[in-house]
Amino acid sequence: MAAAAAVVTPSGLEDGASRSRGEGAGEVVVERGPGAAYHMFVVMEDLVEKLKLLRYEEDLLRKNNLKPPSRHYFALPTNPGEQFYMFCTLAAWLISKAGRPFEQPQEYDDPNATISNILSELRSFGRTADFPPSKLKSGYGEHVCYVLDCLAEEALKYIGFSWKRPTYPVEELEEETVPEDDAELTLNKVDEEFVEEETDNEENFIDLNVLKAQTYRLDMNESAKQEDILESTTDAAEWSLEVERVLPQLKVTIRTDNKDWRIHVDQMHQHKSGIESALKETKGFLDKLHNEITRTLEKIGSREKYINNQLEHLVQEYRAAQAQLSEARERYQQGNGGVTERTRLLAEVTEELEKVKQEMEEKGSSMTDGAPLVKIKQSLTKLKQETVQMDIRIGVVEHTLLQSKLKEKSNMTRDMHATVIPESAMGSY
Repeated sequence: MAAAAAVVTPSGLEDGASRSRGEGAGEVVVERGPGAAYHMFVVMEDLVEKLKLLRYEEDLLRKNNLKPPSRHYFALPTNPGEQFYMFCTLAAWLISKAGRPFEQPQEYDDPNATISNILSELRSFGRTADFPPSKLKSGYGEHVCYVLDCLAEEALKYIGFSWKRPTYPVEELEEETVPEDDAELTLNKVDEEFVEEETDNEENFIDLNVLKAQTYRLDMNESAKQEDILESTTDAAEWSLEVERVLPQLKVTIRTDNKDWRIHVDQMHQHKSGIESALKETKGFLDKLHNEITRTLEKIGSREKYINNQLEHLVQEYRAAQAQLSEARERYQQGNGGVTERTRLLAEVTEELEKVKQEMEEKGSSMTDGAPLVKIKQSLTKLKQETVQMDIRIGVVEHTLLQSKLKEKSNMTRDMHATVIPESAMGSY
């Protein structure tokens, strides 16, 4: 049944998927219906079936020690880093299976370069990728499912695989020997079971092909004797024997399904009875454990009270010592504060003393040193020289001034004589 499902399911889904996606699912349908959000789940289920056909469990997973992905692994977000690594590994393996050399990506490779290489290989197969490469970084989503599905299709084409119509097994019309249990129903209960199946939405498979074939043969055999049946001359005893003989063939076999609610109810009752039986034994152990823990706690409490009574005087002494220690710490803090203040005052006094010492040293050095006297003598000598030079300059200036005065006086005298002589000359004329 698993092999048949692996052949039947992808063929039906592949046609629908190819019609909805176009050539290789690259052309996105313009009008997306309400079920478009769930289309990637269908593509993911197709992808899992195609990977099984490519024997990826033996060729890829076991060699790389990878866990097989679930049927909705790339459709739902679980672990983006792990999903992206799984996507790159599967894509590289599918490209290699399609006949193209492609290196297996490593964990520390650049994801942008890896995605670019995968998309370039996808386009080389003639597939379209009308979406940004960043859509593949998350490692899940419809674009991831689309890329892997396209690569899986190319790999199947390369190995020469082609989808065929499913072949259903022909069931032989033989009497089945089944145990007498709830799986057998007589024809009187068939209608009731159909009504229950419709109301409960069950998926039980009823082997009605056998019933239809038997009914068809009976109709063909009885159609020739229709007039005799209308006027029956059969004995009632013979009719009862015939009914008993044919009765096993009139039973309808219902194949049990794991989804049957009756099986679930039976399992629930079995589990309930098992839980109740286990609870009885466990409850006794738990009660015993509870009693032991209670007695132990009582003993611990009594011992604690006894120890407290015996060590009460020591506790009081310890408390008194703690009080004395706290008082000593307070006195120490107060004394430490006084020492700090006195240390600060000592530092200030020491600083002033250093200043006074420095001033005294400067004055003593100035009193004992002869350099100032030498400087004073040199200054006096220089003053005397400057005084002599000034006297010479003063004498020169006085001499120059005296000459200028004498010259001015002689000029004035000359002018006065010049003015007197013309007047006397005019009087003579």
